[in-house]
Amino acid sequence: MSQQAYLERLKALSTRLVLLQKPIRILDAIKWPAELEADFRAAKGKKLPALDKDFYQQYKFNFDPDQLYLALGELKQDVKRQLGRGDALGQILHVTIEQYQIVIELLRARGTPQFGHFSRLLYGSASDRIRGDRKTLRQMGERLCHIFSLPAVEHLNRPYNQHIDAQQAVDILQQRMNQYFAPGAVRVEISDNIVSDAAAGGDCIKVNRRAFFSELDLQVLEVHEGWVHIGTTLNGRQQPWATWLSVGSPRITAIQEGMAVLMETLTFSSFPQRARRISDRVVAVDLAEQGADFCEVYQYFLERGISEHDSYRVTQRVFRGGTLAGGSVFTKDISYVKGFVENVNFIRSAIQSGVPEIIPMLFLGKVTLDDLPLLYERYLEGVVIGPKYLPAMFRDLNGLYVWFGFSSGMSLTNLARVQQHFNKLFKKLPATEPIYEARTDGEWE
Repeated sequence: MSQQAYLERLKALSTRLVLLQKPIRILDAIKWPAELEADFRAAKGKKLPALDKDFYQQYKFNFDPDQLYLALGELKQDVKRQLGRGDALGQILHVTIEQYQIVIELLRARGTPQFGHFSRLLYGSASDRIRGDRKTLRQMGERLCHIFSLPAVEHLNRPYNQHIDAQQAVDILQQRMNQYFAPGAVRVEISDNIVSDAAAGGDCIKVNRRAFFSELDLQVLEVHEGWVHIGTTLNGRQQPWATWLSVGSPRITAIQEGMAVLMETLTFSSFPQRARRISDRVVAVDLAEQGADFCEVYQYFLERGISEHDSYRVTQRVFRGGTLAGGSVFTKDISYVKGFVENVNFIRSAIQSGVPEIIPMLFLGKVTLDDLPLLYERYLEGVVIGPKYLPAMFRDLNGLYVWFGFSSGMSLTNLARVQQHFNKLFKKLPATEPIYEARTDGEWE
């Protein structure tokens, strides 16, 4: 088979997957009505929400699960037959197709004990270990929760006023998307059908009509939803042959969400309370996986000083689609911490190994870390094209190299001893108030 014939087959098979997966909407199929929060809080968090298998059956799919499962199976066989069992790109495509078959099994099992099994197959478990390390995600989550709950947080706790309404947020984000992407390439619009404050899909950011935002919230949305989620989608759509890189099966979730959180950090858009919420999600998943029910997980966060609203939100995210008695839950929310840690370790390792040029491939499309070496080889061969939309610090790697180089070097420091040294100095300081104080005109400085 000639190279051109191979590429044409790869594109045809890839495009079939893009079309087959299009009607699958995992989050839509497991979302809860917004009014459930008020009912739950009115019952003082003591009564489980009235959600079971029958509730989820009310959601009507835009596809026939049985037919789609069979169609994916046929595509999987065609990939083997047409590309060969040993073809590396074909193997990535094959695994991605299998992921969508498991997604169908997940959606069939909503509200049952089997739901958690399929969720762990797709997203992993809070008891999983960090790649290349002995620590579990739960241990990492607890450590981060501790860091982002230290007394120092209160000294940084500047009140960011959420005074920007949905329409204003749409206008601001649309302007920023037009600046980062080609004008008109990305839409920002108001939605009445999302539970979260905002969400990205394809080339569109949806903003909840009922939500209000601070300027910092919009910075987070700009880089998290825009630069990463939409940016990698559009970069994937630029691919001439491997068109499946424009769609995200669950196998890429950790790298996507972790990169989005990393971009929040590198652009100084994040803040301790948000980082704490992300870390709390890992703990919530682990508690629920170990058998805590919805009320118990909710109470756990209340007792640790989290507001009723935020305690409900973090708990609801974990139990959607599963069983409220615990054990069978949606484990996607481990992806933020898992992906952040693994992306950082990947970048540091690429620098240490002398191949920093592979780092921009993280934005090539919807990828996993295991895919990147092969995709980089195909990039060098011209089969895959580099990312069009790339954050500035990934376009010119000098600053990123120095940042991660210092980070790697400082990891050799014994932080406990260093902290012991400086604590002797800090103990002499007088008690202080938070550094941000209100002026008479109501502003903060």
